[in-house]
Amino acid sequence: MIPEPADQQANRRRRGSTGGRPPVFDAQVYKQRNSTERCVNKIKAYRAVAMRTDKRLYVFEGTIDVASMRIWTRDLTRHHPSDTL
Repeated sequence: MIPEPADQQANRRRRGSTGGRPPVFDAQVYKQRNSTERCVNKIKAYRAVAMRTDKRLYVFEGTIDVASMRIWTRDLTRHHPSDTL
């Protein structure tokens, strides 16, 4: 995340509730947002999901499920608990 310039933060505070988004940075919310975006990008890396060529919704949702399972399985093999010892 790119830090917001101090003059923009001051301008938002000066304008109050009409100043747009608040000038605060919540690290916990950013972590959740970041992990969600990374997950979506991993799923979109699968061509069938990115192109969405399926005609039926249930087939497309199944494609997302399969892509998610492959990502999860791959992450399990990469980050095995015994590797940290």
